[in-house]
Parts: sequence; C-alpha cells; structure tokens
Amino acid sequence: MDIASIIDHTLLRPDATEKMIEKLCAEAAEYHFYSVCVNPVWVPFCKEFLDFETPLVCSVAGFPLGASPMVAGEAEWAVARGADEVDMVLPVGLLKQGDTAEVLRIIHEVVTEVPGIPVKVILETCLLTDDEKITACSISKDAGAAFVKTSTGFSKGGATVPDIRLMRKTVGSLMGVKASGGVRDFNTAIAMVKAGASRIGTSGSITIVNGNK
Repeated sequence: MDIASIIDHTLLRPDATEKMIEKLCAEAAEYHFYSVCVNPVWVPFCKEFLDFETPLVCSVAGFPLGASPMVAGEAEWAVARGADEVDMVLPVGLLKQGDTAEVLRIIHEVVTEVPGIPVKVILETCLLTDDEKITACSISKDAGAAFVKTSTGFSKGGATVPDIRLMRKTVGSLMGVKASGGVRDFNTAIAMVKAGASRIGTSGSITIVNGNK
C-alpha cells in the first residue's frame, strides 16, 4: 500500500523553529504525505510554503492537555489562516468524572465552529480505561467529528493495536481512526492500518516510508 498517502507528517515540538517547519513541509511535498501537522502559529507559513495545494495543513486545538476553555476559538483561528484539518484534544478530566454532556458540547462546538473542516478528537488513550475509550469514541461520533485519534504524543503512552481495534469497532466504518504516538517504523504503521487505522500521525514518516522500500 501507499503508506505515505495516509501519513500526517508531524512536528509539534515547542522548540520548533521556522527552519525546522520549512524542512517538514519540503519533506511532506517530496514524499507526498497527506498533510503536515503543526501548531497553529505555523499554519500561515506552511500554507504559503506549500502554495495552498498539497500536502494539506493540519493543526491542533486544546493541545496537548485538552484543558483549554478556548478550544473552539483556537480551531477557528487556525482554519481562518489556512488549516485544512483540526486535531483537538478531548477534555480528559471531564470525561473521567463522567461529565459526558459537557464533553459532547465542547467537541460539537469545535465541529460547528469550523464547518466543512474534518475534526479529529484526540482521546489520550493511555489515560483512559477501555470503557472510557468506548464512551469517548461514541461521544465524538455523536458530536460530528470526522476522526478519533489515540494520542498527543506528549503523555505517558501512544497508539496500540488493541486501542485501534477497539476504536474502529466502536465508531464503525464511516469515521476515521488516527494512530498517533510512538508509530515510528513501517511494521508498526502497517500493524495499525491492519487493526483499523485510516491515518497515521508521526514524526517518523520518512523512516516509515523508507522501511517500506
């Protein structure tokens, strides 16, 4: 399979510089990755560098803790400046205390703030029980999100095959599942795809593609 076509080539480090972001974009164009995934401040630069064509530009909201009261505003800001997709972090604490109505409201607010833009909901699966993962997936689906995503890559764990299987089983075939966090080689990426992932988020994109060769 053309693994490059489902990769979000990612650089979300807080110390990322313009030179590093430029390199990310150049690599994404050379290898034909699906998108670059960057912090909002870099969206205008990426959009201009990539000449408003492909790869697409993905950004984040409420990242990495899911505790921002302005997550919808962050998403709208990024989209207004060219983001083609938004990965938002689910408010993990609210989910764990059972405040599912508020979690649904927050996700739905982001979805409605950026109409027509695919919203991916980052669950931070390493912090959740299986029952909480199922609930988070169901809420994200009900809120109109396009994807559920495993991880930010900033917590204590990343994507696992069992989590991808569980997420795919919960959301069904009409919603995307993004494996992110710790996916750094071709065999791991393929294992995630076989388990049900339709997108891979990684900073190890080139290693993955070269592993395929």
